[in-house]
Amino acid sequence: MAFVISDTCVACGACESQCPVGAISMGDGKMEIDPNTCISCGSCAGVCPVGAITEE
Repeated sequence: MAFVISDTCVACGACESQCPVGAISMGDGKMEIDPNTCISCGSCAGVCPVGAITEE
């Protein structure tokens, strides 16, 4: 299962640099995870300062 980013995202970009497969990019006012690229490693969730990233 892929991870998802909720609306509580503050678009700080901390998660983007942690993604080993480049599945995270800036979306419409928040960061977004491409579910087809995400390998569900959880690296992004561990660095999110507001806890906006959860497993789908």
